[in-house]
Amino acid sequence: MTASTIAPPAASRRYAHTFGALLARDLRVLRRDLRSFMARTVVQPVLFIFVFAVVLPRIGYGAGQGLSADGRAETFTTILVPGLVASGIVLQGIFAVTTPLVMELSYTKEIDDRALAPIPVWVVGVEKIVAGAIQGVIAAVVVFLAVLFVHAPGEAPNIDFGRWPLLIAVLVLSSLLTACIGLLIGTLLPPQQLSTLFAIFIVPLMMLGCVYYPWAALEAIPWLQTIVLANPLVYVSEALRGALSPAVPHMPEAASLAVLVVGTLATGALSLRSFSRRLVG
Repeated sequence: MTASTIAPPAASRRYAHTFGALLARDLRVLRRDLRSFMARTVVQPVLFIFVFAVVLPRIGYGAGQGLSADGRAETFTTILVPGLVASGIVLQGIFAVTTPLVMELSYTKEIDDRALAPIPVWVVGVEKIVAGAIQGVIAAVVVFLAVLFVHAPGEAPNIDFGRWPLLIAVLVLSSLLTACIGLLIGTLLPPQQLSTLFAIFIVPLMMLGCVYYPWAALEAIPWLQTIVLANPLVYVSEALRGALSPAVPHMPEAASLAVLVVGTLATGALSLRSFSRRLVG
């Protein structure tokens, strides 16, 4: 039986086997570089929460409190923890795909070996998205465990695990979205501009991503509250606040989830198209 006459079920099994082999290879690389992964994932959010939730309250310059939906005061860590988890997902999800892809497309040319695998090129792109999303979920768990218990006395976050189905949905969608963004950037970004990505993209993304404040608090600056809606990190942060600290005013879950779903589908389609064109063209 020739390749052209392979039945769809047989082709699907072949694609799944090759996809699994590629994914296993990426996860093996992640396990080998686990210490580096943990360091780059944990250091920044732990330092942030250490300064805001430990140092500043102890020296009398506390970051302040926010109000819950019923008017009760909430500690700043309650606002900060979901935002830091969101930033961990976004940073790791993007860089886990973008950095190695840029290297593979320019210097190592390792991507050529994957393009020769007995599967369509777009399947290779899907594998990279899935691998990046897995790293995003792992980063979320690691960051959450790291920052949950770092706070001064009386500054403990008020975290609610009762909405765990929403939490799982947000983690999966957010990780897939950021991995898709990483794939799109990796196929469009010239290798010599990789070092400038942090300054021109990541820093504004973080500062205006509602990591350190809820989106509802920007009502005092209406024009900024509107502009930040173009930032995908806003929806990740707000969706996680709805899942982990629903007492804090946040964007309606239906709105943030809708943006995450539509954004994942649209960005995924664009990134796979760009990836296929880059490899085939």
